Amino acid sequence: MKKRILSLLFVLIAISTTNVKADDKHKFHLSRQVQIINAIIKDLNLFYVDSIMPEIMITKGINAMLTNLDPYTQYYPKDKAEELKMMTTGKYAGIGSVIRFHTDKKTTVLAEPYEGMPAQKAGLKAGDLIISIDGKEIKGMSTDSVSDMLRGEPGTTLILEYERPGKKGTSKVKIERESIALPAIPYYGMQENKTGFIQLTSFTDGCAKEMRRAIIELKKQGATSFIIDLRGNGGGLLNEAVEIVNLFIPRGKTVVTTKGKIKQSNEVYKTSKEPIDTNSPIVVLVDGETASASEIVAGSLQDFDRAVIIGNRTFGKGLVQSTREVTGGGYLKLTTARYYIPSGRCVQALDYSHVIDQGKTTRVPDSLTTVFYTEAGREVRDGGGIRPDIEPKSEELSTLLFYLVRDMAIFDFATEYTLKNSTIAPPDSFEISDKEYEEFKNLLKSRNFSYDLLSVKVLKDLKQAMEFEGFTEIAKEEIASLEKKLQANLDHSLAHFEKEIRILIASEIVTRYYGQKGTIIYSLGKDTELKEAYRILKNEKEYKEILVPAKK
Repeated sequence: MKKRILSLLFVLIAISTTNVKADDKHKFHLSRQVQIINAIIKDLNLFYVDSIMPEIMITKGINAMLTNLDPYTQYYPKDKAEELKMMTTGKYAGIGSVIRFHTDKKTTVLAEPYEGMPAQKAGLKAGDLIISIDGKEIKGMSTDSVSDMLRGEPGTTLILEYERPGKKGTSKVKIERESIALPAIPYYGMQENKTGFIQLTSFTDGCAKEMRRAIIELKKQGATSFIIDLRGNGGGLLNEAVEIVNLFIPRGKTVVTTKGKIKQSNEVYKTSKEPIDTNSPIVVLVDGETASASEIVAGSLQDFDRAVIIGNRTFGKGLVQSTREVTGGGYLKLTTARYYIPSGRCVQALDYSHVIDQGKTTRVPDSLTTVFYTEAGREVRDGGGIRPDIEPKSEELSTLLFYLVRDMAIFDFATEYTLKNSTIAPPDSFEISDKEYEEFKNLLKSRNFSYDLLSVKVLKDLKQAMEFEGFTEIAKEEIASLEKKLQANLDHSLAHFEKEIRILIASEIVTRYYGQKGTIIYSLGKDTELKEAYRILKNEKEYKEILVPAKK
């Protein structure tokens, strides 16, 4: 026995010594690389033919270095620290408007001034083209650069010169910047069959309190079931996600466990309060852009068999970021841990440690994922995001719709529409008339609108492959016939995708009159996944069978 113990001690000492040596070697190499960087910067400063700009050079160097890691590890210099603050709090100081780059006008346009915010109070409207800010012309500038110019300290002012469609010349207006707080829940309300609908768009500071208020208010209005819409929600603060899960799950349950390289990154997050609802049926809507904290909420409610998940597989971000202040007032947001939801699974889909050609990363194949189990014994898997319990068939978007949005055709039509109409019907009943759709088609033709068919691109690739393999002459007539038939026919496409185009146009117009809230109300009547959610909530037997399947 003594010999065995001594042998084990020798092995442990040998392993420990090896680890220490490996760690020392790593530190030596790291120190050496830092010395090389310092030497290069000094030589550039001393000998380069022109003066160097160290702040710009170092920032670019840091960003290039971080591209070798995951896309969530980012450096924010002092002048960009406000962006990081906005990500976590949803607050910033500016004029309060969404802006877009107008591809035809080559300048930035106001897309959606927020209700009650400085831009709207100054009389600005969606569609107004920004000409200059404080006398500096902004034509050709990126929206990021323009956004930086519009933001500033609360109480400071700027002079904005703009051009309004339908009016000659330009106008100037003085705007005082204010603190802008974007709501995490832009809309909640009662729907059919006593169902409360809540759209949560971000996990910023305080969003759990907003969710709590929404649920309590909806229950007062008679809600006996809930639909939580997390589609397009890219996540945010982890602790807010845990608090939202706690609204529906009893105290003392483990929601998230984080594991990182250092001890401080290893945390266990449990529900710490009494929930406000543990019985009402819940449906959570998700899609491919549902990520991070959103996946914690959806995945935890699935693992606890507390909600039915409907939609498309989520993004698959199982990484946790922390921020560290660096010398000079900047911040480094870096990935410090992976998180694991109640069943023990991590939903991370992309393996950033294995970068393939052109910086692309590999996705964890389904065949290599591991089975875990919910509280009721249902099978769930790690890797690749959250798989919904019900996945309705998604409608494929046409190439035409992409170009209509990208080229601002729908945006410009909505701008012209608002010039002619002072009011419209309420969001839940507004529709585009046949006459108005004809006017939209005429606008496209007057602009010589064109687009590339995906099928034409595929045919081009096929021709190249056939030429390589020697089949060009054999299939010459068939290829020519296909090329003729696949010529982009605008009238055909506008007729074939009329339903989808009408919805896009109406949605843009509703935004002009009723803002983001109105747009959500309009979309609820067109939402196929929402209709599936209603169906499941009506069918108590099917709802329960999904969450608690019959024992095998």
